[in-house]
Amino acid sequence: MYEPESSAPALDFQQHVIDEFRANAGVVGGPFQGSALLLLTTVGARTRHRHTIPLGYLDIDGTRVVVASAGGADRNPAWLHNLRAHPVVTVEVGSETYPAITSILAGAERDRRWAEVVRRQPGYGDYQQRTARVIPLVEVRPLPSRAGLDRVRGLGDFMREVHGWLSAELDGVLAQVDTLIATSDTTTPVALPPRTLHAQMRERCITFCGALERHHMGEDFGAFPAVAQAFPALARTLDQLRAEHVVVAEINSSIRNLLADYEPGVGDPRELRAELHLLITRLREHFAFEELAILDALNAAADAPPAPALKPTPREGN
Repeated sequence: MYEPESSAPALDFQQHVIDEFRANAGVVGGPFQGSALLLLTTVGARTRHRHTIPLGYLDIDGTRVVVASAGGADRNPAWLHNLRAHPVVTVEVGSETYPAITSILAGAERDRRWAEVVRRQPGYGDYQQRTARVIPLVEVRPLPSRAGLDRVRGLGDFMREVHGWLSAELDGVLAQVDTLIATSDTTTPVALPPRTLHAQMRERCITFCGALERHHMGEDFGAFPAVAQAFPALARTLDQLRAEHVVVAEINSSIRNLLADYEPGVGDPRELRAELHLLITRLREHFAFEELAILDALNAAADAPPAPALKPTPREGN
């Protein structure tokens, strides 16, 4: 099955196939007419961006299998590297889109499936003859749907809500710094609220920083073990997220110290904002990656806590 090189013409051709697939409910013409084709979207191991590729597939013994043939090249395709790092993927087949978890087959199970792959599509056997590497087979299993679990809100939905609340609190801090900058840029007296902006910023930071610490403790000791038990293939991703939580704790501490150490009338609020913006950007990158990597698995693993969706807490001086 076609797996393009990274050249611009090859990528343009791949995008043409993807567009045709999506426009025609999975039906593609040209060299792929009549082929069993799916779109596989992985999370980049390095870039953490979504990458979509068209692949042929076979359904063997009730399980969907894709072949990492790379046309018989001596290197595994990039998408295999991605799903080794982050096994949760998105699959499109026909007009259906669903989250799935992948696993690379090994040993006797791989050999048994390989024999069936080659029996049905001998071209894959030709690819194997071109390379010394053992061509991997990947099993793609749909994650349980919410409908199948009778679940309105899953643990992944709750994680996204918490991230939204935390992000809104960060927006509030930046808005307060913007007000601080505006008041420092004018000679016209500005009516300030009863408490100083700096006091409000520190109070908001205490709320945010404590909430973020509790959120990650809940993930490390509650959500992640539940996901690991349900989906052992995610062990590597969960270890990576736990390691990131250590870095996030350092960022959290840096935000707290920045606001605690800032002296109104002495420190430059623009410098404060620039430093805060860098730290907040890193936090949001973590939130986005966490949602890409495990949100669907969290939804499949457990229900959301029985609590209403979080909303930003209104404060003076926003």
